Amino acid sequence: MTTPDQTATDAPLTPPVHPTMQALRRRLGQVSDLNAAASLLSWEQETFMPEEAAPVRGQQLATLAGLSHELFTAPDTGDLLTAAQAQDDTDRAVVRVARRDHARATRLPTAFVEEQTRAQNEAHHAWIEARRHSDFGTFAPHLERMMDLARRQADLVGFDEHPYDALIDDYEPGMRASQVQAVFADLRDRTLPLLERIRAAGDAADYSVLTRPFPPQAQKDFAWRVAGEAFGLQGSFARQDESAHPFQSNFSRSDIRITTRVEPYWPACLFGTWHETGHAMYERGVSERWARTPVSAGASLGVHESQSRMFENLLARSLPFWERYFPQLQQAAPAVTEGLDAGALYRAVNRVNPSLIRVEADEVTYNFHVMLRFELELALLEGSLAVRDLPDAWNEKMQAYLGLTPPDDARGVLQDIHWSAGLIGYFPTYTLGNLLSVQLLEAAQRDPAVAQGVAAAEYGPLRAWLVEHVHQHGRSLTPAELTVQATGQALSADPYVAYLHRKYGEIYRLD
Repeated sequence: MTTPDQTATDAPLTPPVHPTMQALRRRLGQVSDLNAAASLLSWEQETFMPEEAAPVRGQQLATLAGLSHELFTAPDTGDLLTAAQAQDDTDRAVVRVARRDHARATRLPTAFVEEQTRAQNEAHHAWIEARRHSDFGTFAPHLERMMDLARRQADLVGFDEHPYDALIDDYEPGMRASQVQAVFADLRDRTLPLLERIRAAGDAADYSVLTRPFPPQAQKDFAWRVAGEAFGLQGSFARQDESAHPFQSNFSRSDIRITTRVEPYWPACLFGTWHETGHAMYERGVSERWARTPVSAGASLGVHESQSRMFENLLARSLPFWERYFPQLQQAAPAVTEGLDAGALYRAVNRVNPSLIRVEADEVTYNFHVMLRFELELALLEGSLAVRDLPDAWNEKMQAYLGLTPPDDARGVLQDIHWSAGLIGYFPTYTLGNLLSVQLLEAAQRDPAVAQGVAAAEYGPLRAWLVEHVHQHGRSLTPAELTVQATGQALSADPYVAYLHRKYGEIYRLD
């Protein structure tokens, strides 16, 4: 029998963290804290900030962005990255990701980062007003400035093929515009025939239920309750508020915020909440070992969107989901469910109908919304399309892709927040996420416990699989590495296309 002293002496010793790694961790933590403070100010700006505070908030955000950038790109940070002696896989991943980010960040002068942040804030508030009054002309000068800054950023960062490559790399590391074009062309060719067959088939349900009276607070309460019960989003680490455009922010894995919006078209609130829940649960699942480092985030926005689109569509628009939660919906919204059963509601919420608004689009037509935005971004960036001509170009593409012409700018070119926020290169990640969502779910269901759970709308086993195979890794794996490791193959459109044909062939009884 050993004594406590003997046990302590004989136990394997954990090697001390090398001083250079300690110093690097401290520096990265400081940068992370500054970024979290800026994110908190941005979240509050979208939810509770008084309107008059906008100009001051812009300067506050610019100051924080400049301080964070200066600290991260300082010469001694570079020295620490060079000297750091990693002693395990965790440290090695932190150093590898930080070096990549540092190499990119040092190409951007602090003055440029501050200018871009101020411009984004001004453009955002101009967009809110322009959208409110459906007046693109008042937003156009801000968009011209955002595109100019995007071109300058691409030149500073550098690229081999196309300036868009330097921008999309911020959101989807390693992706190129030419790859996106190839994926979109393939997806377009295989989705358009399905859309035509569905349109010829006629209605599959009574779609008037989608606008039946559903009190705003009841919408939010039901969506939030299901987000917790089905998907694990809890008030101990998360909260939900309202904003003009739903989004998710997190300042640590213990402080996650989502927003939603309430519309007469009540699916916008429900599925918007569950979409942002997918983002939130990804951030919640990132391992604590990456805290306050650049690794503590999703592998890419495409991978992030795979989680939100999985929760929103593959799970919350499934028949098992509504068979389980229809009784709760009956209690929350009796006017909506009167005369319906779970199957009728399932067919209604899966209506395929070309629509003006991307965030309300069905699974079959959604990617066409993304394609037109990507094509317009390329043209704006190249200069082949002038900002003043954007509304007409938008309307032409909406007609070509979806057979619709927006009646005003608010429901057309002004509907998305992204361009006002300077998020040029972001849109393709939505479609990449759609593709990966099916690929990941099919891989997860090779585990019988996951498959049985999904079939019964019991998502605990699936959430555990996602944490193990996707979430916990943060940015320690590239999107391509994570996809192959989790699913056994590179990203492919095949599973997604097959899913669409299978699901909507059954709903619309296509032979």
